[in-house]
Amino acid sequence: MNFNRTAVAIAAVFFALTFAAGTVFASDKDDIVATVHQFADNLDAKTIDKALATCDSPASIIDEFPPHVWNSCGDWAKAFGEYNEKNGVTDAVAKIGAPWSVDVEGDRAYVVAPATYTYKQHGKVGKELHAVFTAAFRKTDSGWRITAWTWSKH
Repeated sequence: MNFNRTAVAIAAVFFALTFAAGTVFASDKDDIVATVHQFADNLDAKTIDKALATCDSPASIIDEFPPHVWNSCGDWAKAFGEYNEKNGVTDAVAKIGAPWSVDVEGDRAYVVAPATYTYKQHGKVGKELHAVFTAAFRKTDSGWRITAWTWSKH
């Protein structure tokens, strides 16, 4: 009889821990997706600080405009602004869709999501560009931070 009670207690603890781990895992995924959106939704000169707050230091960035690689989100943002100004790009909006995958392993994560980029060039509406946003994350005391990301044209 004692054996049965012990077995039931162990099973109950196992299921409780499994459920709790699943809840934490789901919360991590939600937090990571929120970080992605905080980054993408604030790539405007007025709110760029909110986007940059999502980045770790250092962070590796690969993007489609020269020089194509940066070691900090701040350097990338500066180059992005300069590129847009030089090429007459205004009203740029990046949107990240629902991720195709969010993989979490301890304090590291990896996200792959569809993305779109709309803009005006010299006052005319540019074509909508479809892309893939891929990012790596590290969980810090301040939350999930982007350690690397790429923007790849589709």
